Amino acid sequence: MLPCKRPAFFLSLAVLLSSLTACANSPTAKNLEQSLAADPQLQTNPVVFGETKNDQLQAQQSESTVKLPVDFPQDIPLYPNAKLEAVTPASGTENKVSTRWLSSEPSNFITSFYRNQFLANNWQIQQQPTDDVGGVFEAQRNDLQLKVSIQAQSVTNPTPNQPQTATELLIEYLPSSTTTAQPTPTNNNSQTTNAQTPNDVPQPGDPKFIGPVQSTNVATQPASESGSQAAVTTTAPSVEFTDINKAPQQLRQHIQDLAKLGVLSSESQVTKSNSPATTNQFIPSKIITRREYARWLVAANNAMYANNPAKQIRLASESSQPAFTDLSAKDPDFPAIQGLAEAGLIPSSLSGDTTTVLFRPDAPLTREQLLLWKIPLDSRQALPAANLDAVKQTWGFQDVGKIDPKALRAVLADYQNGEQSNIRRVFGYTTLFQPKKPVTRAEAAAALWYFGTQGEGISAVEALKLKRP
Repeated sequence: MLPCKRPAFFLSLAVLLSSLTACANSPTAKNLEQSLAADPQLQTNPVVFGETKNDQLQAQQSESTVKLPVDFPQDIPLYPNAKLEAVTPASGTENKVSTRWLSSEPSNFITSFYRNQFLANNWQIQQQPTDDVGGVFEAQRNDLQLKVSIQAQSVTNPTPNQPQTATELLIEYLPSSTTTAQPTPTNNNSQTTNAQTPNDVPQPGDPKFIGPVQSTNVATQPASESGSQAAVTTTAPSVEFTDINKAPQQLRQHIQDLAKLGVLSSESQVTKSNSPATTNQFIPSKIITRREYARWLVAANNAMYANNPAKQIRLASESSQPAFTDLSAKDPDFPAIQGLAEAGLIPSSLSGDTTTVLFRPDAPLTREQLLLWKIPLDSRQALPAANLDAVKQTWGFQDVGKIDPKALRAVLADYQNGEQSNIRRVFGYTTLFQPKKPVTRAEAAAALWYFGTQGEGISAVEALKLKRP
């Protein structure tokens, strides 16, 4: 049946061609010619078959430059070889801001980068990957809560020679409700907030908060009030204390300098009014606990030596075997306290003191403990041999017999520090050391204002000057 139709087909084609030839100049022929002509726009905008107009629009939008939010905290470390792909702003139900990045480098490079950055810049690491392949970091610094998810992207049909083509980064953070940002050329944007945050995350006003809070009006290297040392500049909000005038006049400047450096945590108070608001109280006369002083000690030391990682105290990880039976790896101050123990800066079983099995984190810090923990970071060498007579002849303390034998060497070494002695700076002239007397927050701050020996040390003022402008 099919061959019979061929003559009719060829006859129709011949009639059509003859009509076109005969009427080449007629309007009908020209309209037909234009309808059969190729679309000139295809030369500049080729169409991929199967792709709709919406697909083309989405492709064009994906090629457009995606920009970070203007209030993006600059103290969040960004991987240098990652491209910003998308930004999801905070919404009514989701208060967090989400940014998605893509990098062509392996996930283990990026995981190692963020682990080093968090340790170097005094972030409190609450969760981290167990290896360098990838995973999730959860960290806090001041009032900024951050989550970094690192995921290796595989090819459709992976081969042994091409197991991974890219790494996806998802950086999520909770923005501050009130921001006081002061941009600097360094990796930082200052922020302060009274926003509510999850109850299980200690905040700067919480006694369990770990780490420094840096000044808004000074750029700094890795150090600040949030607990945790290497080489990236950052800035963070300083704490504007409203009650420093309640501290002894000789100690007020020390407190202010350390607050600017971002070392001291505040005690947030709720004002008594129809519209409750928080105010930052330092409460200088309040007794400081052992955990809080350990936190400040690590933060202050690392802030002073922000440009010298060799002198910084490394924070311990949750995988460390606890040195004290009353301090678990889940305790928010564990990284700092365990780090001090592992460095041999506080007595523990790790340093050979088998009788010290408890840390007693919430017990008051005493004067002799303040000296015992701080002096090794001043001298950076073994403490001298000491006895009661040596201490009595130098200091002239009437109560020298009440000093714990472990602390005698620290007390004697402090005398050798001359005018930079912690005892002189904190307590002034005294013939009574009162070694068991609890230390106030103001006194602890004064002790941490200077690290080093006389003529070879650094103060909080000098540390502020060393920050990059």
